[in-house]
Amino acid sequence: MEILSGKVVNGHVDFGDVELPEGATVQAFVLEEEEDEMSAEQLAELEAALEEADRGEGIPAEEVLRELRELRLRDEKR
Repeated sequence: MEILSGKVVNGHVDFGDVELPEGATVQAFVLEEEEDEMSAEQLAELEAALEEADRGEGIPAEEVLRELRELRLRDEKR
């Protein structure tokens, strides 16, 4: 997996000099404003996290959601 950054030009995403194989599947995250662009460090962290998840080293979604609910309940009690 590789994280690429590009711009929309004439309705198409332009990744500059990067060549992707024909039929490659890509996912895009649309950033609302220019200042929302991720830094090189943030992109590296995201790529590392995605690789971790691919290896099955992530936290199951059910566990994350349970922890978020518990935090919300604690905050509501304050």
